[in-house]
Amino acid sequence: MTRKVYYLSTCDTCKRIMIEVNVDDSFVQQDIKTEPITEEQVESFYAFTKSYEALINKRARKLKAVLEDNPVKTDADYKKLLLMDYTFLKRPVFEIDGKLFVGNAAKTVAEIKAALAKE
Repeated sequence: MTRKVYYLSTCDTCKRIMIEVNVDDSFVQQDIKTEPITEEQVESFYAFTKSYEALINKRARKLKAVLEDNPVKTDADYKKLLLMDYTFLKRPVFEIDGKLFVGNAAKTVAEIKAALAKE
């Protein structure tokens, strides 16, 4: 039974969702600000999403400025962004028993709850 959450400790939405789905000591918790995601982790996320773009937080404030200087042309460019700055990862990211849940959409939170209820 693997449970891990990648989150940002300064993000109120992450905190709210973690409380809502009852994240406890059974979860490995990685604050991506103090412990940045690795290339291996990004690649493992990609194995689930089949797209680096799907992992990008399009509402990140820094993203617009970065894209002006470095337009994204390929999925590999999105991978570089993910490794460049923690704010570019769509969060939170939950890994639960071999499944990945990315982002804070209500549907995603419901899927997390359902996955946890099955355990």
